[in-house]
Amino acid sequence: MSDDENILLSEDQDAVRVLTLNRPKARNCLSMDLMTAVRGALAEAAETDSVRAVVLTGAGPAFSSGHDLKELTAHRNDPDKGRAFYEETMRTCAEMMLAIVRLPKPVIAAVTGIATAAGCQLVATCDLAVAATDARFATPGVNIGLFCSTPMVALSRNLSRKAAMEMLLLGEMVGAEEAMRLGLLNRVVAADRVVNEAVAFGRTIASKPGRTLKTGKEAFYRQAEMPLDEAYRYTASVMVENMLDAEAEEGIGAFLEKRTPNWPR
Repeated sequence: MSDDENILLSEDQDAVRVLTLNRPKARNCLSMDLMTAVRGALAEAAETDSVRAVVLTGAGPAFSSGHDLKELTAHRNDPDKGRAFYEETMRTCAEMMLAIVRLPKPVIAAVTGIATAAGCQLVATCDLAVAATDARFATPGVNIGLFCSTPMVALSRNLSRKAAMEMLLLGEMVGAEEAMRLGLLNRVVAADRVVNEAVAFGRTIASKPGRTLKTGKEAFYRQAEMPLDEAYRYTASVMVENMLDAEAEEGIGAFLEKRTPNWPR
């Protein structure tokens, strides 16, 4: 199999869909084709009722090394010196990241090896993240004259400002334990357990009521960008609508009656 065939693998493990970036020889760098494939796979997962959570991982020695610099450099000889292709690349990348945030189902990163630049951005964008003990993370663009401005968006929304700025300004590798301390990861486990741990996360989430999860994920990201008073008004309205939903009626009833809920489908 060539590195360009089946660049994104998909496998269902019960209600969890595992998507694997499959350009191992290129350290799963994010070519236009791969980013487009991820967006398409996420759109399909959103419409597949049997899929309740998504795990995103990488084949080979890296989760993802970021943008495909060879692909970007090849367009320097275009008449516009590559401007149109660079704009398309950054737009496609942003759309892929937004697709993760807007997916009405949780997305869990399962990281082995390195996750650098836009690969680190991808980890930060996922709702949850599990990494191997020897995984490493960096936003090293500053070292090659290309500041990681778009990864900055995800980092600055997951890490403290000081921690995000340190990663962006120094461009140095950060180990898994430090990445968890900074807020980039949820769990650090042995390398051979990473995907299984992420799938276990997904299976636990899949047991929860679907519309409630969709409501909660959307509200989480929307309120995070609002002023405090606006966030409370918005989430109060979300709670009211959630309370009126059949899932809340069944769940609260089951709790009060001390029985297992039978979630409506």
